[in-house]
Amino acid sequence: MTPPGKLIVVSGPSGSGKSTLLDRLFAAPPGNLRRSVSATTRSPRQGEEDGRDYHFLSLEEFERRRATGEFLEDVEVYPGRWYGTLKSEVEPSLRAGESVILEIDVRGADRARQAYPDSVSIFVQTRTLEELEARLCNRQTESAADIARRLETARQEITYADQYNYRVINDDPDQAMADLRNIIDQILGNPQ
Repeated sequence: MTPPGKLIVVSGPSGSGKSTLLDRLFAAPPGNLRRSVSATTRSPRQGEEDGRDYHFLSLEEFERRRATGEFLEDVEVYPGRWYGTLKSEVEPSLRAGESVILEIDVRGADRARQAYPDSVSIFVQTRTLEELEARLCNRQTESAADIARRLETARQEITYADQYNYRVINDDPDQAMADLRNIIDQILGNPQ
């Protein structure tokens, strides 16, 4: 029988670069590893694809799936914007011996760690909130009010960083990538 895969939880404030780091990691994934695609009720941003970037669900469909217990974790990150991980994105892969990375918010991470106590968690952050604010502004995807809300959320999320097994400071993309890959290799038992 194949041993189960590892659940790896990656969290961090919006704009910390976690998605970019994971995109780079999965350009040449180490070992038997896959990336879970989260579900959300938010609208797709330009260039995003359903099923690749997120499972874009209507609020009604999201609520239906919540009611039937299809989510491993789900949270309302911003008013009216739900995010969650469908069990179907995780459980079959873990049973088959494949490790799975979840990119989720800190509240969802707490629920995932409760469901999978042997999971490993990684928190990605910028060194300062000023750097985070600059990144959010440079994305030009949110209004000033949205950026202010994301910064307030970031302040709260950073207080959870000590609850994670690992922390990656993303102020130098190449160094952060090397740090993340090293952590993933340790988790998966890949030779260094």
